[in-house]
Amino acid sequence: MTLLVAGGAGFIGSAYVRHRLAAHPGDRVRVLDKLTYAGRRENLEGLDPERVELVVGDIADPGAVAEAIEGCEAVVNFAAESHVDRSIHSPGEFIRTDVFGTYVLLDAARAAGVRHLQVSTDEVYGSLESGSASEDSPLRPSSPYSASKAGGDLIVGAFAHTYGADALVVRASNNYGPRQHPEKLIPLCILNALAGDPLPVYGDGMQVRNWLYVEDCAAAIDVVLERGEAGQVYNVGGPDELPNIEVVRRILELCGRDASLIEHVADRPGHDRRYSLRSERLLELGWRPEVRFGEGIERTVAWYRENEDWWRPIRSGEYREYYERQYGRALS
Repeated sequence: MTLLVAGGAGFIGSAYVRHRLAAHPGDRVRVLDKLTYAGRRENLEGLDPERVELVVGDIADPGAVAEAIEGCEAVVNFAAESHVDRSIHSPGEFIRTDVFGTYVLLDAARAAGVRHLQVSTDEVYGSLESGSASEDSPLRPSSPYSASKAGGDLIVGAFAHTYGADALVVRASNNYGPRQHPEKLIPLCILNALAGDPLPVYGDGMQVRNWLYVEDCAAAIDVVLERGEAGQVYNVGGPDELPNIEVVRRILELCGRDASLIEHVADRPGHDRRYSLRSERLLELGWRPEVRFGEGIERTVAWYRENEDWWRPIRSGEYREYYERQYGRALS
């Protein structure tokens, strides 16, 4: 099989490309990626060039998508603007990529008669005071990011229902692991701790997230691609729920730092308090998470320690300006 993986040079997308190649030795992957700040050629380094092709293009460009999908037998869409903080400042970019871009990919997949798997997020269900969201729970997105992802998900469902398109959705909880851009909580805190910079924590830090190691997420997506039913949604929940402040404290411990580096900052607008997913539908397909948070965070900290060549160019570029705007202080 030849797969088109949109957004395959990003964090979760590149993890999936690596998983797919390892699990299916006869497969080839064509990556379609715009190579924005979060999509990087470096994320695909070390992969067999005979099996991986990188096409630089935008999923919202019908011409680029039509060319990229030619000869492919399935599409997996990771391409998205995905950071809530950035969506608050630039919502239009999120709507263009996450809604219109999803439509362009869906339309091309329908025309080609191939399966389209949309990768989405638990954030579309909104904040939960108690219990966990199932695939049939109402969508209550609260940020421009989660609203744009919900819009893309609804278009997938509409294509399956109206046109009989072979399209389906995976909604994953908070991923973490190697190659995640340092705008996100875990790599941000790891790199700040290693440098001795303060670790910014929104509000009281008691926002609860369902943590999923990226390799477990990649395996789940592969199971759904192979065995999932068209028109369905599949939740991928992590095995551990933890408040952000506990995650930060664990990172400090692993980096040999103490809690004096924690700096509570003003909470972001509309910050959801808790996400939680039920994954019974996916479990019935045979998937199980293998990495608990304690092991996964140790692996993640070790990877960033050992791969300064990967993150140093990010931390010295545009990211520094973004960080100062967002948190009101400069990195060391």
